[in-house]
Amino acid sequence: MDERLAQLGIDFWDYELAKSPTEALLLGDHRHDDRFEDGSRAAEDEHTAGYRRFAADAEAVDPAQLTADELAARDLLIFETTTSADVLETRQAELAVNHAIGIQEELPVTIQQMPLVQPGHAAAMIPKFTEMARFIRQLADRLVEGVDAGRTPPQYTCERTVGQLDSYLGSDLATDPYLEIAPPPSMTDDEVTAWRDNLAAVIQQEVRPAWAEYRRVVADTVVPAGRPEDQPGLCWLDDGAATYRRLLRRHTSTDLEAGHIHQIGLRQIAMLGDEYRELGSEVLGTTDLAEIFTMLRQDRDLLFEDGPSIVTASEQALARAKEAMVDWFGRLPRADCLVRETPSGPTAFYYPPAADGSRPGIFYINTADPTRWQRFEIEAMTYHEGIPGHHLQLAIAGELEGMAEFRKHISPNAYVEGWGLYTERLADEMGLYSSPLDRIGMLSADSMRAGRLVVDTGLHAMGWSRQQAIGYFAANSPITMTSITSEVDRYIGMPGQACGYMIGRLEILRMRAEAMEAMGDRFDIKGFHDTVLGSGNVPLDTLDRMVRAWAAA
Repeated sequence: MDERLAQLGIDFWDYELAKSPTEALLLGDHRHDDRFEDGSRAAEDEHTAGYRRFAADAEAVDPAQLTADELAARDLLIFETTTSADVLETRQAELAVNHAIGIQEELPVTIQQMPLVQPGHAAAMIPKFTEMARFIRQLADRLVEGVDAGRTPPQYTCERTVGQLDSYLGSDLATDPYLEIAPPPSMTDDEVTAWRDNLAAVIQQEVRPAWAEYRRVVADTVVPAGRPEDQPGLCWLDDGAATYRRLLRRHTSTDLEAGHIHQIGLRQIAMLGDEYRELGSEVLGTTDLAEIFTMLRQDRDLLFEDGPSIVTASEQALARAKEAMVDWFGRLPRADCLVRETPSGPTAFYYPPAADGSRPGIFYINTADPTRWQRFEIEAMTYHEGIPGHHLQLAIAGELEGMAEFRKHISPNAYVEGWGLYTERLADEMGLYSSPLDRIGMLSADSMRAGRLVVDTGLHAMGWSRQQAIGYFAANSPITMTSITSEVDRYIGMPGQACGYMIGRLEILRMRAEAMEAMGDRFDIKGFHDTVLGSGNVPLDTLDRMVRAWAAA
């Protein structure tokens, strides 16, 4: 490999892990276990400059002298550093209060995933938790900076975040979620007891007071200045349009404008109608779209009642996928994939396996309110998050031999989530859905992802109110109102991210169709999938070049 590019990749990844010590630990890299991220504005400025330097150095490497694999590495390095710097410059930390996907919801789940293998790793958690308290206070400072600059999140999401923090701060220390981190297996019972006592002391003396300060800032400073519920999008901020363009570029790997993405979403929603009518006639005895959506949304028998039942249904779907994947993929992951339930975080999310093998791939299902889950949603979700979706994608990337480490772990959103959504339809080709009702779940998931293109752009580029976004989803999907409101609140808190799913899936489907046309009888689905998954995570234009080269060869 080009020596300059190879060293640049090593230097970048070392920089990235030092900047993100919690991410390093999740990957099984224990060099920074006692540290936590720096959330200050000064650190943000430093990291922006650092990313710009890496981007400039990568641009200076002559692409004409590189192999195809080296070109992919250069592309990813330039994309990641450039778009990261672009987004850091938009000061998203000043707006980062959200009850659906906020740090107060995600941090406890993250802490519980930390792979502590040796007693020294456990000991490092004491200073790490102290550093985490400092980080929480820095986040509060960033919110004050936002208020001073006239940039604030919506008022309603701040109020709900305050409620979540009140619940946490009023809870029993003995059941604190930060104490649920698993100790190394080699520690004795007495050692574990002493270690947990030390953790509890840090939580009581530093972490909880930091959250109390954060709660005070949100309640007393941010809420009074917060935007009204009918102005939740970025377009209501002075720099909102420019900010949204940068976020769309980051999350879709394309230069598509918001208006174009909006129209793509509208077309996709319209195209789903015929499929709903066909399955609706078979399952529900009606071809009326509004009636289909209402029946699916309001039938209480279609709702889960408890978390274990949701996990069991997902495990059954995952078992079918594990058995079938050998016929569709030549390259398979060594790491296993498991299902777990959680009371916090997004509705469903995946953690890749640790690089040292200490933790398998795990996808989590939020079962805080089991009745938010419709029975027909579970299979499509399982195939997306587990197999053949994110687990195959990210576990394979982590296990690739001889590849630069940053290429295994940097995850362009449109590639990662586009693949996840692609596999929901691939699962239908594989015959994995167990009933026509579960295939309706596939359509429901499509409605959500197509609707995201409409709603995300509607909120952040066209001035939609929160209620307008909720109303659009209710009229164009069978998703429950609980899920709809949660989804909309997520898009408000993560502008542009939700657009990566459908844009990425459509691009992967386009690449597959063009390869099939070019190759004719030579086309092999295993070869296509191995090409898509065999070079780590890449931007969409790089993936397009790789698939074209495979088809030509």
